[in-house]
Amino acid sequence: MILSHDDSGTGPAVVLLHSSVCDRRMWDPQWQALLDAGHRVVRCDFRGFGDTPLPTGPYGAAADVLALLDHLGIGTTALVGASYGGRIALTAAALRPHAVTALALLCAGRPGHEPSGTLRAFGAQEDELLEAGDIEAAVELNVRTWLGPEADEPTRDHVRRMQRHNFDVQLEATGGPEKEDVDLTRITAPTLAVSGAHDLPDFRHIAAGLPTILPNARHLELPWAGHLPNLERPAEVTTLLTDFLRDPSARG
Repeated sequence: MILSHDDSGTGPAVVLLHSSVCDRRMWDPQWQALLDAGHRVVRCDFRGFGDTPLPTGPYGAAADVLALLDHLGIGTTALVGASYGGRIALTAAALRPHAVTALALLCAGRPGHEPSGTLRAFGAQEDELLEAGDIEAAVELNVRTWLGPEADEPTRDHVRRMQRHNFDVQLEATGGPEKEDVDLTRITAPTLAVSGAHDLPDFRHIAAGLPTILPNARHLELPWAGHLPNLERPAEVTTLLTDFLRDPSARG
């Protein structure tokens, strides 16, 4: 199955991979700017998100992304991933290092990461609300947890709508992603690992630790950011991304 996606523009490709709280619409603030910067821009919905149907069995999320690249005839691309999308970007880059020219990771997860007590407590609270049938409360828990203090009310409403749709779809799911074991040291692409000072500790530690794992990575912490900085301060993060994609090897 080919993931639902948007594909526009010409020039060097960049593929946008969304957070599990959102879908491909989370990249609305960056879409036109990346096109204007001269990129071919692709964004997709993972299975069970946005317009991509539910899985009916096990699957590989990174394999889905690589299959989409093949379907679109994209031999090399930059990957921009947020949270879960960042974890998938890392996995894809480790599976096919020659195909990934740059990695921009916004508060990314990491394959093999062991959740902290804080993250496990969030998951337990979310599960409890969902099992009680209180989907609205579970949505609000996610909005409170994943958006930092800079997010305005329209942004919070946008995330509410995406997360509610995800719950409505995924509570009917019968399949899920398989564990994709990868060796991150195979990644050769210049990497920008961004963290937010208001984010959960797991994602701050992952971003700070990636330069010790990847040969060409640097870490940048945004003092104002929560977990979804491209939605919290769109213009600032758009500039950060376009500057990085213009010259991924610059240490800046």
